[in-house]
Amino acid sequence: MEWGTLVATLGGGLIAIAGTVLADRLRTRQEHRRGLQARRRDVYTEFIAAAGLAHTELRRLAQNGAADLEEASRLALTDARIYEVRERLFIDASARIAGSGQTMFERLRALRRAVATGAGLSTPAFHDIYHPYLNAVWAYREAVRDELGGHAITPADFGWSKWDGRERCAHCGQHGADTPPEQP
Repeated sequence: MEWGTLVATLGGGLIAIAGTVLADRLRTRQEHRRGLQARRRDVYTEFIAAAGLAHTELRRLAQNGAADLEEASRLALTDARIYEVRERLFIDASARIAGSGQTMFERLRALRRAVATGAGLSTPAFHDIYHPYLNAVWAYREAVRDELGGHAITPADFGWSKWDGRERCAHCGQHGADTPPEQP
């Protein structure tokens, strides 16, 4: 056997093995990225849905009241599973989305506290907290869309000037807010 043939055969074998290992490593990384992106998309959607459920219940409590608003408002967040989903958000989300989600969560908790102290749906105390919450919800949506490669959306896409909803709020327009409500 000639040394040249042996060296060429061993070299070819090493190149083939290295190529296979590299291809496997790249495939594993790509599968990991796809799995992470799918988990992120799921938790991002689950988080905003849980916040939406809690928000709906808090609005109902602000409108109809309850025997114990403190307990009922706490249950609104607990029953919506916002605390559980928030923890999953912190585990899987990018830093930007986790921060945006935390801001939204803090504003939701501020809304819960306002409702717990008796702020009714048509009171300034409710709206002073409610509109910053809406703004935080839209900021979260914008951040998620950006991260997931969706096209940017603006308030103008909906015929609005701001995300906070004050311009469309009959109550805020009646009580001298920054902008009057839209006319039908």
